[in-house]
Amino acid sequence: MFNVAPVHFIRDEESMERKTALYAEHVAAGARIVPFAGWLMPLSYGSELAEHRAVREDAGLFDVSHMGIADIEGEGAGNFLRRLLANDVARLTVPGQAQYGVMLNAEGGILDDLIVYYLAPGRYRVVINAARREADLNWMRRRGSAAVRIVEREDLALIAVQGPRARERSVVEFPEAIKGGVLDLKPFTAAERGDWMVARTGYTGEDGWEVMLPADRAPSLWRGLVSMGIRPCGLAARDSLRLEAGLNLYGQDMDEATHPYESNLGWTVALEPRDREFIGRDALERIKSEGPRRRLVGLVLRTRGVIRHGQVVRTADGSGVVTSGGFSPSLERSIALARIPAGEACEATVEIRGRAVAAAIVKPPFVRRGKLLVTLDNQT
Repeated sequence: MFNVAPVHFIRDEESMERKTALYAEHVAAGARIVPFAGWLMPLSYGSELAEHRAVREDAGLFDVSHMGIADIEGEGAGNFLRRLLANDVARLTVPGQAQYGVMLNAEGGILDDLIVYYLAPGRYRVVINAARREADLNWMRRRGSAAVRIVEREDLALIAVQGPRARERSVVEFPEAIKGGVLDLKPFTAAERGDWMVARTGYTGEDGWEVMLPADRAPSLWRGLVSMGIRPCGLAARDSLRLEAGLNLYGQDMDEATHPYESNLGWTVALEPRDREFIGRDALERIKSEGPRRRLVGLVLRTRGVIRHGQVVRTADGSGVVTSGGFSPSLERSIALARIPAGEACEATVEIRGRAVAAAIVKPPFVRRGKLLVTLDNQT
């Protein structure tokens, strides 16, 4: 159970940035490669718009092997995670169940958001953000005990297949041992067969899979999926898709200086049972009692222009800042997430190149499962 996994990532000798097991596939496909969180990753394969639309309308393929995967094992694993995370893994009772949550510091600041999979008694798997990979694992190890083993799974690759037809189109490329029953998986559940795990999770607002598999098997699966006409997609489409879905990006929409109640993540905080002590609980109880001073909202620009991270937002309740922004292919206008003072304001202006441009304040998500959920007529 506690065997340390071999290392299978590749490091670029000149830049010292890592390459995933699929790096050669990206280069062969003509991808534009950029450094991201210490890795060389595909930004796009030509048309970011075509990649975005492929996921919204059909199926798209992402290499997300830069994400961190770690197995938490041992008789103390469950209690360890119950103290480490604001959500309560005791709610996971059936092998394969998954849970989204946040890991906090003592002040309630968000160290990272992650997914926990319950695999078996005393055995869990966590998937963490690439930019927080080393910091998260160090934080976990410092708070572990002899009853817990934390094993970083650098031998695994992670491929996401996303879109309304992603599951039906991709399942034929899976090994026979794991095909059976995976189409019956409910959202936020997973099936593990040997060293493969298929989870019905994602970061695009669409249905699909996230597939963890041995790194040396990843190129074969990737080529098989591409041969079926599933479009490879890069970081640019991944970002526009998650923004439309109202999903936070760590380091922009949340970080150690923000807490769940001002990041649309209060639903991930489990204050019951009252006797569960988790890191950051005291701070969150105080914040909840006093009421958060800020809120994370959506913005839809009322005219031409593009909202970008860091731009000033002004409302009747005070000024705030854009945390994530860009052009929405689905809404055909610019959208954003912004942190502004708590209040009832439903209109804002965004400072774009010295101009105050009008924007509607809306409740994200903007798009989910291919459907537009906000318009300029239904702002909050």
